[in-house]
Amino acid sequence: MNMDKIMKQAQKMQAQMMKIQEELAKEVVEGESGGVVKVKCNGQGDFLSISIEPDVVDPEDVEMLEDLILAAINDAQRKSKELANERLSKFGAGFGMPGLM
Repeated sequence: MNMDKIMKQAQKMQAQMMKIQEELAKEVVEGESGGVVKVKCNGQGDFLSISIEPDVVDPEDVEMLEDLILAAINDAQRKSKELANERLSKFGAGFGMPGLM
């Protein structure tokens, strides 16, 4: 394989990786906890919004609400990572490198 061909392949891979990153920024996943706290984040792991059902807000039990929020955030983050890994593994397989990410 000559150097020119390798450089072209690297440029193609870089362009496709940038495209995947742009697509992931537009994809939205939602994490939830107990059906009362929902968190949205994009495929890059950036948090976009949080929604809390008013019924769950109890000034006497702030700790429960904090736990619900953390659980929803963790769920959204996990889904975001799974989405990114899925897209990036397809990218790697397209270049004969399964399991690239």
